Amino acid sequence: MAVTPLSTLDLPTYGPVVPVIVIDRLEDAVPLAQALVEGGVRVLEVTLRTPAALPAIEAMARAVPEAIVGAGTVLGAADAQRARDAGAVFAVSPGYTSALGQACRGLGLPLLPGVATSGEIMAALDDGYSFLKLFPAEAVGGIPLLKAWASPFGQVSFCPTGGITVATAPDYLALPNVRCVGGSWLTPAPALAQRDWARITELARAAQALRSA
Repeated sequence: MAVTPLSTLDLPTYGPVVPVIVIDRLEDAVPLAQALVEGGVRVLEVTLRTPAALPAIEAMARAVPEAIVGAGTVLGAADAQRARDAGAVFAVSPGYTSALGQACRGLGLPLLPGVATSGEIMAALDDGYSFLKLFPAEAVGGIPLLKAWASPFGQVSFCPTGGITVATAPDYLALPNVRCVGGSWLTPAPALAQRDWARITELARAAQALRSA
């Protein structure tokens, strides 16, 4: 059955950049979310790459209700279930399988599936997904690839992630088939290590100011 992914949560309407967050210390989760929200960034993708990730999602969702907290690096049904149980309201995957798409649909968890090839796009389209994450964007072709896909996949829009910086993000956002970008530059490791929340708020404000050319 065809579905409209993210039908209950249209991520790009909240801003041009989705931060890709890696949490190592649970105690950083709430102040980090607060700093991003203060800077106008409400959609937060917390990657399931560390033991602190799921507790961080739970803490953010509970303590910062203005934040729209999702889980990244969702690899299968078990990850999706754990993310949903922790309070995530959307999922992001680095690749796509029908099993993952079906699992998220069954959980009522909106999914932004990752793709890197035309075949993966076609598989996602077969399952009703037309808003996709290009990952790792820079490594697999970036802007030239997205331009090449615009004609054969005119019904598809993208959130490119992977290697994008504040300097290159405007070039991606200028493409007609790009609705938003994902970036880790909003939460740089040095700022997290120093708990420099003011710096993260500043980066969030700058990200919200990015617009398509």
